Amino acid sequence: MIRLIIADDHPVIIDGLRTILKKEGEISLVAEVHDGAELLKLLRKQKADVILMDVNMPEVNGIDATRLVKKRYPKIKVLAFSQYDEKRFVKQILKSGANGYLLKNSAASEILQAIKLVHEGGLFLSSELPSVFSGSEPKKRSSYFIPDLSKREMEVLQQIYLEKNTQEIAGHLGISPHTVETHRSNLLLKVGVKNMAGLIKWAIENEIV
Repeated sequence: MIRLIIADDHPVIIDGLRTILKKEGEISLVAEVHDGAELLKLLRKQKADVILMDVNMPEVNGIDATRLVKKRYPKIKVLAFSQYDEKRFVKQILKSGANGYLLKNSAASEILQAIKLVHEGGLFLSSELPSVFSGSEPKKRSSYFIPDLSKREMEVLQQIYLEKNTQEIAGHLGISPHTVETHRSNLLLKVGVKNMAGLIKWAIENEIV
């Protein structure tokens, strides 16, 4: 029996996965968590074989959570679970130690196949993914590839563009500095850049600010 933990902050996604797993006799859903911090706390007491890991989560995002899980619990397999099919997301989380990358629009049969394959030690990539390891030219940018930023993320991005620091942004938006840092981390993850300079450059190029 494969002990599975789902780490995802979307209730609709979790409900759908529960339905799929009810019909599967080889996989046991042992826990559900809604962010990376909650997952890391749970793993202190809950054993697991595979984690279905949402890439974009609050508090601790999926990439950082994967890196920590693989460092602390190297035997646990991590299967990234995301709506984004761009190379940068795939490469980022695989580099962090993930054992596969599954798109959220995958069929139930592919989801089950992916969980079983990574549990057995294989590397799984969704059939709809582009060839992330090929030398082909990247796809031309279109609106489809601009990440879906939340209203709050857009507000934080605007404040970063205005050269406000964490404390100033927190005061202006009425949120905690920790929450500001979480939004900063998620913006870097969604956009696929390494620092604030890259984030601002991306925002200007795409006329976000």
